[in-house]
Amino acid sequence: MLTAKQNMIECMKPGGKPDRYVNQYEAIQLLFHPFMFTSPLLKKGDLNVVNAWGVTNSFPENVPGAFPVHTPDKICVKDIEHWRDYVHAPSLKFPQEMWDQAKAMYDAVDGEKAFKATFVAPGLFEQTHHLCEMVNALYYYVDYEDEMHDLIKYLTEWELELAEGICSHLHPDMIFHHDDWGSHDSTFLSPAMFEDFLLEPYKEIYGYYKSHGVDYVVHHCDSYAATLVPDMIEMGIDVYQGCMETNKVDELIKKYGDKISFMGVIENAYVDKEGWTDEECEAVTRRICEQYGMHSFIPCIAQGGPGSVYPGVYMSIVNAIDKINEEKFGIKPEDAEKMRMPLQIMF
Repeated sequence: MLTAKQNMIECMKPGGKPDRYVNQYEAIQLLFHPFMFTSPLLKKGDLNVVNAWGVTNSFPENVPGAFPVHTPDKICVKDIEHWRDYVHAPSLKFPQEMWDQAKAMYDAVDGEKAFKATFVAPGLFEQTHHLCEMVNALYYYVDYEDEMHDLIKYLTEWELELAEGICSHLHPDMIFHHDDWGSHDSTFLSPAMFEDFLLEPYKEIYGYYKSHGVDYVVHHCDSYAATLVPDMIEMGIDVYQGCMETNKVDELIKKYGDKISFMGVIENAYVDKEGWTDEECEAVTRRICEQYGMHSFIPCIAQGGPGSVYPGVYMSIVNAIDKINEEKFGIKPEDAEKMRMPLQIMF
């Protein structure tokens, strides 16, 4: 029987031989770095917290994650033509003891059972609209191209410095990187505009990781992004996590499954809602496993981390996949449990 990590590798590998469905995040141990100690993720209930970039965020109850507060007084970039007056990258100079504290978390992971996956968020596109506000940012992409190119270059240089610290101190074998590029039914930027602004910066960032010991890049984008999959492949992304069913994932697997894998499709809207039941979670999970198979596809809640808006939903899906794996492959849940790290619930 394969470990969770070995099974995920077989799932991702062209012609691979997974011995069961990968069970959501079982093979991915999400880990932090010193910057996340100084500008941490919000917890549910945190309101109007200013991060290291000067962006105000809130995480109300019963929503999947934190999001910027963009009342006029809280928008960082007041004038895009003078964005340098408002955007000041946080320092990435950390004492060795902070790196040592993070490294201890990596060392505690059984590398045979799970990837040591560094969590990086937000990404380049999200950071532009976090700083500018969403509608403003989209307008700036159209009418202030030079300024947005310069802003993205500035953000990219900061990400590359972060990548240097991560690779030299922590030595992960996977990067789990957030950046949402669309809504449920469309991308925010046209493919041509996306390529103009974001393709080369991401090739540089992900290329740095790949050339410095990172084996896999998982990119979270819980939205429609089917038209961007060729760009994801060119960027070096190995797993598109968060893909929604509007992407026609079965068609993407058929067309691109030898180059990239897809993780998600169990949308929060299907199961993660008031009045949810184990029976409903199992029915949705069974349908998705049957429809999309186990090669180049990982059934998973679409949101960008192990957890759910409503407590219990994530574990209900875990139990459903374990049940399916026992029925189809004879692997008992207790045996599957032994082959993975203890499941983490982050959200």
